[in-house]
Amino acid sequence: MKKAKTIVDDGAAAPALHPRDRIAGIERGLAILELFDRERPALTVTEVARHADMTRSAARRHLLTLASLGYLASDGKRFSLTPRVLKIGWSYFDSSPLPALLRPYLQRITAVTGEAVLASVLDGSDVVFIARNGSNRVLSSGFALGARAPAQLAVAGILLMAFEPEEKLDAWLDALVLVPFNPHTLIDKALLRGEIEAARRQGYALLEQQQQVGVRGIAVPLRDRRGKLVAALSISMPMGGETARQALARVLPVLQENANALIAAL
Repeated sequence: MKKAKTIVDDGAAAPALHPRDRIAGIERGLAILELFDRERPALTVTEVARHADMTRSAARRHLLTLASLGYLASDGKRFSLTPRVLKIGWSYFDSSPLPALLRPYLQRITAVTGEAVLASVLDGSDVVFIARNGSNRVLSSGFALGARAPAQLAVAGILLMAFEPEEKLDAWLDALVLVPFNPHTLIDKALLRGEIEAARRQGYALLEQQQQVGVRGIAVPLRDRRGKLVAALSISMPMGGETARQALARVLPVLQENANALIAAL
């Protein structure tokens, strides 16, 4: 019998690197690309130098190099990303077997529940959505492929943090700055830890109204044949007139059934 292919854990931590093997130029170049976001769509050389903690001369050389490679554009004063950077990000979806493997299972979950379902992995203190299916009724939540959300605001983030080593969880909570997105957002670290510990005990996470008012999320762990955590499967839905208990009864068994069915394929 042909041995099943093992799927690499897409949320795995980066391996330790010996200082002599590190290429500082690559490290700094990628760090510069990561500076650009919704709040900083364009940056000057001086701004990049400040944010990247390098000299203005070094920042200028890195920016000009990235521009010559087609990853940045400039109006003569400010630099901004070009569509070429998407080639790097979308290469993940083309090269990783996990999103494609998940697709039929996510389709099955949507067919049974009528809800959009997401698969997410942990990347630092954020969750990244790597696969999805269905039309999300939570219209104002941008659950696009590759989108990121702070772990504490996403039900998948609570679930994934629940199974992190205790020392990593402690360090994350210590460094975390809690910002209220709405009147219901948890800004007490003790309460947030309580949600994470509840997810660890129960084997699933339930989170309500953290990033968006009137939205409830339910998530379960996705493990491989060795029991290693690979990702989280989650559904976010309008709360409406449905209680948390009713939502769990409707959605949780379907998520768990498909997560268990995936074990043999991972």
